[in-house]
Amino acid sequence: MPFHIKRPSTAISSVDVYWKDDNTWTDVYADRKQYSSKSTADAQKATTTTINGVTYTPSFWSTSTVVTE
Repeated sequence: MPFHIKRPSTAISSVDVYWKDDNTWTDVYADRKQYSSKSTADAQKATTTTINGVTYTPSFWSTSTVVTE
């Protein structure tokens, strides 16, 4: 069963956007990246960024959700 990552759009709150990969989100459902396991999608969602020695979770990951199809 495939999984994908989605979050509310920052421009239009009633629209969901989907993780496309390569640091890109899309509102086109067919263009979303699909994961074969929940653990792989969860690992992508858990991505952190380190700048000047400070590690944090970008807000787009913290507002996202892993969902099944």
